[in-house]
Amino acid sequence: MRNGVSERANGCGSSSRLDSAYPRGSGLSCIAVCGGKSPQRRALSNSGEGFLRTNSVDAVTRGAGLVHVRSCVAAAAVMVALAAVACTTAYADAGSGTFSIVAFDPETQELGVAVQSRAFSVGAGVPWAEAGVGAIATQANTNESFGPRGLALLHAGYTAQQTLDLLLSNDTGRDRRQLGIVDARGGAATHTGEACLDWAGHITDAGLSAQGNILAGADVVSEMVRVYRSSGGEMAERLLAALHAAQAAGGDKRGRQSAALLVVRPSDAYPEYRTRYVELRIEDHPSPIEELERVFRIHQASDLLRAHLRYAAHFDSLGNMEAALRERQRIRETLQGTVARGDANASTLNALAWSCATANLYLQEALEAARRAVELEPEDSGILDTLAEVLFRLDRKTEALDVIERALKIDPGDAYLQRQRRRFRDG
Repeated sequence: MRNGVSERANGCGSSSRLDSAYPRGSGLSCIAVCGGKSPQRRALSNSGEGFLRTNSVDAVTRGAGLVHVRSCVAAAAVMVALAAVACTTAYADAGSGTFSIVAFDPETQELGVAVQSRAFSVGAGVPWAEAGVGAIATQANTNESFGPRGLALLHAGYTAQQTLDLLLSNDTGRDRRQLGIVDARGGAATHTGEACLDWAGHITDAGLSAQGNILAGADVVSEMVRVYRSSGGEMAERLLAALHAAQAAGGDKRGRQSAALLVVRPSDAYPEYRTRYVELRIEDHPSPIEELERVFRIHQASDLLRAHLRYAAHFDSLGNMEAALRERQRIRETLQGTVARGDANASTLNALAWSCATANLYLQEALEAARRAVELEPEDSGILDTLAEVLFRLDRKTEALDVIERALKIDPGDAYLQRQRRRFRDG
């Protein structure tokens, strides 16, 4: 170890004896990875940082919960993925510097990737994830096929480390690749090729992988991990906090251009969440992380709030009151945080107030949000209707009627507002 950086002589980070490490029945025999002397890899030391690195793939098929692939269909899918990997070469220029973090939340089963780069549209190629399967960041001299092919391997039961080894096993461009993988059991694996441009390196921790190349220094990666671990809120917020911390530590030394946030979450009732619970991309912006946070806050107050209501109802139906309470607490945090920040627009405040009112949640806080929205857009009849709805549910019927009359003066022929007036009068 030199200067807090450990160097390992195996570009794929694994043993070359892989035949016993993979599920029988998958159609795979002994596969040699990076035979002979291979490039050195760089990883931040775990000493003093509380980081854990796991690189061994010895006999992991026993006692680790690994699914043995017995289905011919699954085996065929794996072989297609491996055959495609064998033919891959470089897909992007070697100068694409990037920092990213890949994570798994064991409480919610969410998987996520956050990334920033001085390259256009980093979200189109780096982040990949599927709930119950895993998450991947493929960068540096990016091989975008590692995303779908890696997910196919993870879906077939391979661990994060096994998947990384297989993807790199026949990759002639592995010295220029950087790859972080986290599986749905919390296993993590990372690779930084020797030819990645300085500063390049990574940290692998339980349920987390952070990596970057062409960075200002090692602090960019270590700060991502530190802030992600110490931050509160839901996964998307912690991932965003990690990006901010990385940028504050120097970030990509060439500058900033694009950023992306991808979070997935299991759901049978809403299968779309399995591949895009949160999916936001900033393609080209002078301050992409700040812009990513701005659009996330809008998403959080609308679509994500609706998702929390759905999960709360789901957990209620299962009798899991603790999980249902957690989802509702996320709604309250969003509501309080949005009002406290003071920079939310009328549409965001209105969406929050309406969602909470119609769910009979946090009505006093919803009233503050609704009033703020009306202050910003006093001639919007829909926003006035939201304020009236909140007041009505607080049993302040006279005030609700006054507000709905204001809305009707703006849109006197609106049939919905007329029904609202009758409802408030009769209620």
